[in-house]
Amino acid sequence: MTSTLDFERCYRAVESRDARFDGWFITAVTTTRIYCRPSCPTPVRPKRENVRFYPTAAAAQLAGFRACKRCRPDASPGSPEWNVRGDLVGRAMRLIADGIVDREGVAGLAHRLSVSERHLHRVLLGELGAGPLAIARAQRAQTARTLIETTDLAFTDVAFAAGFESIRQFNDTVREVFALTPTELRRASRHHGDIAQGSLTLRLPYRPPLDWPGLYDWLRARAVPGIAVANHNSYRRTLRLPRSAGIVTLQPVDSHIQCTLRLEAMADLTSAVRQCRRLLDLDADPLSVVEVLSKDRRLSRIVSKRPGLRAPGAVDGTELAIQAVFGQQVSLAAARTLTSRLVTAHGDVIKIADPVLTHLFPNADQIAAADLSKLGIPATRQATLRGLATAVAGGGLSLDPGADRGDVHRQLLALPGIGEWTAGYIVMRALGDPDTFLPGDLGIKKAGARIGLGSSPRAIAEHATAWRPWRTYATHQLWATLADH
Repeated sequence: MTSTLDFERCYRAVESRDARFDGWFITAVTTTRIYCRPSCPTPVRPKRENVRFYPTAAAAQLAGFRACKRCRPDASPGSPEWNVRGDLVGRAMRLIADGIVDREGVAGLAHRLSVSERHLHRVLLGELGAGPLAIARAQRAQTARTLIETTDLAFTDVAFAAGFESIRQFNDTVREVFALTPTELRRASRHHGDIAQGSLTLRLPYRPPLDWPGLYDWLRARAVPGIAVANHNSYRRTLRLPRSAGIVTLQPVDSHIQCTLRLEAMADLTSAVRQCRRLLDLDADPLSVVEVLSKDRRLSRIVSKRPGLRAPGAVDGTELAIQAVFGQQVSLAAARTLTSRLVTAHGDVIKIADPVLTHLFPNADQIAAADLSKLGIPATRQATLRGLATAVAGGGLSLDPGADRGDVHRQLLALPGIGEWTAGYIVMRALGDPDTFLPGDLGIKKAGARIGLGSSPRAIAEHATAWRPWRTYATHQLWATLADH
């Protein structure tokens, strides 16, 4: 599936109510002026001549359609296409989803992408049918509807949390997009009261299957005391957010991830949710991954055991990069110990009271200025950490979701003490690249030899070209085989 939508393929998905395509595209019906998910359960399928397909909800809204009240297309998982694509459109969509337009405007988005506002608008409008403002507006409407229907927050708080500049803008947008007032939306909702003791609980949708045990084990092994903890099948951690901070609890419930947030500033809600979705890779399309990787007879049996395996991302690019450097040539336990010392010595104490989660991971400025010699870190590693933090703090290196992956990889390799493995690992997890491969990784070589790929990095890398664009997932599948033994 691409942004140039194939009508026949899209219509077949609608005819079969294929939930796999929810979030990939929007179905709009000209006779009702409503747009839906492909899997909308309406009993009557629309006629071909009355159907239009759009790559985004924003494009459907600009064309005069309103959201279906039955299937709630705004609650679909995000399109995995934006994670796959490293071009301007993909980078822009990741940044818009992260709330950049709400915080910095279109000018700030264009600056992050190193293009003019006019060029950015032209490219997005031409390919997606909507410009950055319209796409951000559709996202605000989606967040607002979720809060209206699932919480008892006052509408002024909902408007602020969703990113609206005024209550009037909030009211007008909700009426236009959903053909209902905020009060009518709340009255029609079946779920209320998910706010308790200062926390807000939301549902994070995903495309099944989801290998939560594998994801949970991965996160638990890397949980740094003070900022993260995993127990009783739930994962909790602190979040450094654009305006303040928060604490999140994530755990599977039925067919979604239950996300319970405690935020210092409700305006950080969108960013907090995006951080959680990136961390758990919830916008992935596992069936597309399995379809490609299963064509390799050496991988097919491995993939069939874990069809819902995800590629964990990161809540913050700088944090992930620093942890990757700590993990060079040491065990996970040793890396956790070093990271914990850094957090305790230089991380901010979080204002939200919690008996276990006490700190935020230090930002790039704090690490660049820190005296690392007292933490038991080797001198060469100190130089690498300081060089990395200084590059990020100075603005020369960006590790946010909209960064150019190729540029970041080259910039990382230019820093002292960072080689191919570390640079690739940072791009894979901090930037969420689904197609990074680490042929020199010891675990990959061991797993590759076990399944008949040999142990030569060159031979493994050549064989892995058939796994594109999902080599990151192949990497995690190979790593998972080591746990089996």
